Amino acid sequence: MVLLILCGCASVPQTDDAATIRGVLDTTATAWNRGDLNGYLAAYDDAITSRSATGFATGKEAAAEVMRQGFWKTGRPLQQLHYEHVDVRKLGADFALVTGEFVLTGADKPERTGWFTTVWKRTAAGWRMIHDHS
Repeated sequence: MVLLILCGCASVPQTDDAATIRGVLDTTATAWNRGDLNGYLAAYDDAITSRSATGFATGKEAAAEVMRQGFWKTGRPLQQLHYEHVDVRKLGADFALVTGEFVLTGADKPERTGWFTTVWKRTAAGWRMIHDHS
């Protein structure tokens, strides 16, 4: 019986962390949809590693440049963003693996979807993405 109580208590922070991470992820879609690149990147750690056309880019400014050359080349993305099938898996107390599907819709363009994998770290500023493979 004590084991059940301890197990139940131990899972509460993970659930809270998962909800917090999902909330931060949702802020990226909100910022994207209003054309706010800095808001979109706010979930990124300064040392983020993110995918680019030629491999991986390191650092928030490098990630911003990748976005400016792609989805943001007209100053803002044309389509609206939301996420589906999001799964948050804790990797210890201070790290998490987050997978899901991004969905871009609107602007009289075909729907565009893709799967992503991100790694998150608990920082002094809260949960931040340290790796984005999307």
